[in-house]
Amino acid sequence: MKKFLLVFAVLALLAAIGGAWTFRGHIRPPIKIGVLHSLTGAMAISEKSAVDAELMAIDEINAAGGLLGRRVEAVVADGASDWATFARQASRLITEEQVSAIIGCWTSACRKNVKPVVEKYNHLLIYPMAYEGLEISKNIIYTGLAPNQQIVPALKWSLDKLGRRVFLVGSDYVWPHSVNAVLGDWIKGLNGEIVGEEYVFFGSSDVAGTVRKIAAAHPDVVISTIAGESNLAFYRVLRESGVQAKDVPVVSLSVGEEELRDIPARDAAGHYSAWGYFQAVNREENTAFVQRFRERYGHDRVTADFSETAYFSILLWAEAVREAGSPDAALVNEYMLGQSIDAPEGVVTVDPATRHTWRSFNMARILEDGQMEIVWSTDHPIRPVPYPRTRSRSEWDNFLNALYLGWNHNWANPVPPEDKKGQRQ
Repeated sequence: MKKFLLVFAVLALLAAIGGAWTFRGHIRPPIKIGVLHSLTGAMAISEKSAVDAELMAIDEINAAGGLLGRRVEAVVADGASDWATFARQASRLITEEQVSAIIGCWTSACRKNVKPVVEKYNHLLIYPMAYEGLEISKNIIYTGLAPNQQIVPALKWSLDKLGRRVFLVGSDYVWPHSVNAVLGDWIKGLNGEIVGEEYVFFGSSDVAGTVRKIAAAHPDVVISTIAGESNLAFYRVLRESGVQAKDVPVVSLSVGEEELRDIPARDAAGHYSAWGYFQAVNREENTAFVQRFRERYGHDRVTADFSETAYFSILLWAEAVREAGSPDAALVNEYMLGQSIDAPEGVVTVDPATRHTWRSFNMARILEDGQMEIVWSTDHPIRPVPYPRTRSRSEWDNFLNALYLGWNHNWANPVPPEDKKGQRQ
């Protein structure tokens, strides 16, 4: 009996010790990652889906055991489609929430305002949106498409397939102006012709004047960098004005499957879009990704480039945390370089030299059911070149500085068209 009690006591002690370790494991603080996107305002139409994809990736990481024996916790912040709000939220996530990294932003104006914040604190921003390039920061990992991975192949395809008379239209902030400068250089070099260039005040639905100019110019193709909710009015007014996709197709660098959930199919059908990823990508890995996304959020939901990039960006960050053996932002920042993953679109790799990511490219046509039909793809990932070689780096920097100063030290035009007294900035 004494022997039995001794054995029982030993087992109880071991169980207590094991329980104590388990308890300690449960109370270990989570690894926090900041999720900073627009949940309200003009850009919420595009950015909410990225938050969904990021939260799904975090839950999958936790389901597989977390990171370094700790749970990953998302701290979600609303940038409210406002540049200054993004900067304030980034500062709060770093100083108060003490996140390991921030993933977020959509517009380049937001990123431009968050950039000095992460640089000040030597922190880490992961930026999952296609953009104009013309930037490399030691505190940003750019997982979205660089200009040579979206802008240039979209233009080449458009000139070959749709025609050489191009009308450029965009929202009135740094991304569209910069994209159109890149396009202008390439159109000239490829013997195309720019027949018009117009900008819509950010978030505005006043697009009638722009559409009239498109109709009057009779272009072969319109390349659009209109962002957010303005696209709803743009495609509707095009159709109502008789500018049909079969005659004047729009190639959008901002509209994907998520935006098409809000744009009536009759307005957008027949136009085109250019991205690194579409839901229609024919890979087993993508089929599984789409299925998991729909099982979580509903079978009426869609995946798009921004959500897919946001999803694999979280996974790249997680691999860097594992390899670093720490969630420290500065350390993880270094371990992000060279990270590679088999994403839904294919293999993506963070290029150590540029801090940008090797990505795929696809052109797609918008169908009458609101889905995308891929009409052309590259057969391998494209190496990122953030500074187009049509100008020197100093020339591009001067171009950006002129925009910033011309907009009264802003990265978007602060003056609506009706207040410009006929003067374009």
